[in-house]
Amino acid sequence: MSEADWPWPDAPEPLPSPVVDNHCHLDHRIKGGLLIDVEDALDRAAAVNVDRIVQVGCDLEGSRWAVETARQHEAIVAAVALHPNEAPLLEQAGTLDAALAEIEALAQDPTVRAVGETGLDYFRTGVDGRAAQHRSFRAHIDVARRHDRTLVIHDRDAHDDVLAILDDQGVPERTVMHCFSGDADVARRCLDRGAYLSFSGTVTFKNAEPLREALAVTPTDRILVETDAPFLTPTPHRGRPNASFLVPYTVRFMAEFLGRSVDDLCRAIDENTDRAFGGSWPRHTPAV
Repeated sequence: MSEADWPWPDAPEPLPSPVVDNHCHLDHRIKGGLLIDVEDALDRAAAVNVDRIVQVGCDLEGSRWAVETARQHEAIVAAVALHPNEAPLLEQAGTLDAALAEIEALAQDPTVRAVGETGLDYFRTGVDGRAAQHRSFRAHIDVARRHDRTLVIHDRDAHDDVLAILDDQGVPERTVMHCFSGDADVARRCLDRGAYLSFSGTVTFKNAEPLREALAVTPTDRILVETDAPFLTPTPHRGRPNASFLVPYTVRFMAEFLGRSVDDLCRAIDENTDRAFGGSWPRHTPAV
């Protein structure tokens, strides 16, 4: 498929200061089965001042790919994990322990900044799969703590249990609530545990008032931004594949909602991301 066939919208106006897309899935195919070209994705993003990316693995194949891609592109760092919906399938196959052992081995690669996305998902996995999700989540928390990696949490319809397991297992030094989906009360409970809250394009959706209330109570030094690309495309392009170069829509929406200048929010997000992921890493410069 040629570039002319790509379903991307026009690029938004560049942000005044750089930010990081702290949660992206460049390995996921988009409309028409198209596989993303990583260098092109980096160029498009950097052209609008989104000049660094955290590539997130959701299974063994994706985690291996994240590490290999981060080795090849210095503006990308990796996160490795088994998605909570993977855990019951692996448990049923008798391979969960082996998969967790490989995730721990991958987590020790120097390109890896985070263990995630892990957590709990009660939307897609029924009651019978919860025990496996809990066991997998606990194991990922342990890996993050022992290897000084950021914990990236997927929490869907499971707020109370996510926080209970975190409390029981011990909250890692750096924790990110990926694609934060709770209300203001859940936000406060996460913040009380030292977590960073990462907001995606969902904060721009018309029906996301509870999420915007959560954003309103989040201190500026705990706010992150992400795409979860190719999913959760922000307004005005909801329904089309998402990409890191669309982050400016989300950042500008958040700045307007919070009554902040876009530049100030960008600078805060960039600094927050460095702290959340254990330090800075090189920025990408678009090809001329």
